[in-house]
Parts: sequence; C-alpha cells; structure tokens
Amino acid sequence: MSVLQLSLAAKSAAPALAAAGSQLKNKALFSIADALEESISDILAANQKDIQNAEAAGISKSLIDRLSLTESRIRSIADAVRQVCNLEDPVGQVLGGSVRPNGLNIRKVSVPLGLVGIIYEARPNVTVDAAALCLKSGNACLLRGGKEAINSNIALISVMRKAVGAVGLPEDAVSFITDTSRNSATEMMRLSGVLDVLIPRGGAGLISSVVNNSTVPVIETGTGNCHIYIDSSADIDMAANIAANAKCSRPSVCNAAETFLVHKSCAEDFLNKVKPLLDNYSVEIYGCDITQSILGSCVIPATDEDFSTEYLDYKVAIKVVDSIDEAIDHINKYGTRHSECIVTRDYFAANSFSQRVDAAAVYVNASTRFTDGGEFGLGAEIGISTQKLHARGPMGLSHLTTYKYIISGDGQIR
Repeated sequence: MSVLQLSLAAKSAAPALAAAGSQLKNKALFSIADALEESISDILAANQKDIQNAEAAGISKSLIDRLSLTESRIRSIADAVRQVCNLEDPVGQVLGGSVRPNGLNIRKVSVPLGLVGIIYEARPNVTVDAAALCLKSGNACLLRGGKEAINSNIALISVMRKAVGAVGLPEDAVSFITDTSRNSATEMMRLSGVLDVLIPRGGAGLISSVVNNSTVPVIETGTGNCHIYIDSSADIDMAANIAANAKCSRPSVCNAAETFLVHKSCAEDFLNKVKPLLDNYSVEIYGCDITQSILGSCVIPATDEDFSTEYLDYKVAIKVVDSIDEAIDHINKYGTRHSECIVTRDYFAANSFSQRVDAAAVYVNASTRFTDGGEFGLGAEIGISTQKLHARGPMGLSHLTTYKYIISGDGQIR
C-alpha cells in the first residue's frame, strides 16, 4: 500500500479508538504484551538480520546496541506495555468548566489527537512504545521506522496488529510504512489534513528535516546536546560519578551528556578524577587548551564543531570555564534545550543555573540520564519534547491528547 493509502486506512480506524473505553484499550494492550512474549523467537530472528546488516554497514557499536533486542529486552518491552495499562486513561478528563450567567454549562474535556504520525530511526522498542501510548490515549498511529530496524519493526508490527484485531479493535489503528526511503518520509510530511500531528524521533538531521519541511503540525523532540557543569564548589567525587554516568551508561540516547564544562578552580581535581572512569569505556576526549595541559596528549584539540555535536557515542567534549556565567552562556549557545546539569554545593549557584539555563529539564546534582517518561513517573514516553508549545520534556499519555469544549444548554439563543 502507498503511504497515502496506509494513512487513510489508519485515519478510518481513529474514531473506533477514540470511542473505545479504558477496559477495551487495556485489553488490547495486554493482548499485545502477551503476543510479544509468545513471539520472542520470531522477533529475535528478524532482529538478527538487522544486526548483521548493521555490522556489514559499519554502524558503530553504540548504535547497534540501540538496535539490538534480546529475550530480556523483549520481555521488558512487554512489561512496559502492561505498565501503560495501569496508567490513568487521559481521555474524557474534565479539565475545567463553568456555568455561565445565562445557564450554559461549559466543560473542557480531554480528547485524543486523532491520527499520530511518528518518524524514528534505529530503536525497535520505539515501535512498541509509540503504539502502546497511542492506543491508551485513543489515537491511531502511523509509524515509519528507519532502515536499520526494518526487519525487527515488521515483525513487531505484525504481532501487534494481530493482537489488536483479536480484541475487536481495527488492526489499522497500528499502521506501519515499510518503505524506508526518503520519499516515504517526505510523503508523511505532506499529509496535512490526514495526519493530526507528526512526531520525529532521532538525530538532528531527521528532526531538522521534519521541522523545516512538514505541512503537518510537528512536535519537535529528541536532539540532546546535553551538558554537565562542574561548579567551583562541587563535591568532586559526586561530580565525577554524575559525569561518567551521564556520558557512559548509555551514550547512544538523547539524555546522555556530550560536554563537560568545568570551573577553572577545580578543573585539575575533577579531570584527574573523571579520567579513569571514562577510560573504563575508552571514551575519546575533545578538550580545550587547559584540558590538554592537564590530561596530556590523549586529548584531541576541541573545535567549535565538537561543542556543537551530539556524539551519541563514547566521545565527550570538555571545556574549562572561568565562571558560572561563562558556563551558562556556553550552554545556551550550544545546547539543544534538552537536559542540562550543574554539580554544586552552592545554593545560589544552583538557583541561578536553574533559572537562566533554557532547557526542558535542568538538574542540580543528578545525572541527565533521568530525563525519561518512566523516571518522571509518566510511564512509557512518546519522546522528549525540546520545544515550548503543547508539550515540553518527557511526553507521556496526557501529551497525546487535546481538548474540546462541550456546552450544554436549555434552549439558550444569542
């Protein structure tokens, strides 16, 4: 089927989802979770094809990790779907209202967006997370993953569509575009009047292309050029642990840190403390002149481009700064408004950083890796919004709804 045909089929399924009650939607989600676990061998076989293709294409180990599925990961994905069942249904919530002097009863009620399009790259878990969140929030979805995970995604979609159909909901509520060419992405961006919203999840190039070319309303997500600033008053052991965790625990995700900014007064102590932790993961360091003088020839001279880069790999840029003001200016210049951190024991420094840094999530003495729907108590997430309208930060169920006004009267005319 063409992209247009797939989108129209998904659009026709949207009203059934919007009208479905919590019990039926949860039944569909449980059906999906059980079916995923029953199909582990088939899903792993498909995923192995993707891994072999990725290795042959020379894709980095960190990106292959994002692509890879194991039995444990599939069971975790299924458990995440079950957890969505336990979340409050965001549809039908009365968000506000009033009775006017003329007797009109006005209620503001949450409703699904309709048909949600999602363009994403190499993580097959996104296929399941996105479908589960859309189903729970009463939305049909049209998904388009990257070529790296095409076999995995086809297997996952097949399992989910059958599971949804088995409980009486239309299979087309979960639709997937198998064409991974640029043309299919461009066609999605031109589905104004069919798609109600388009959400890109992936690298800076993908997100920029969608934001700049789509005629469909876009929720901008994902690009994470995140920073850890080590203030002059920081606990150095804490700072090193936070920085290493933010960089190394999973470098291929958008909440991983890409740049360390270090106050000059503690630069030598911090850099010598964090270097062995980075060495455990063979992290490449791109540093300023002072960083080079402290750590030596292992440091690659940093360029302006290095400070602008979302590495998504075992690489980090380091700059020694004269003040917190310089650190904040650097973040606001190079950051992508995702997640930023200060490590400090100074209340006033923490407060200044929190107020002046422009980001969806600002941390004081904690790793940026916590920017996640599950960690924020939202359940699975559809993405991390870095824009300021509609949604910002981790996007959970409530962010996949809009609202309508329902007005009840008794013959009033104007």
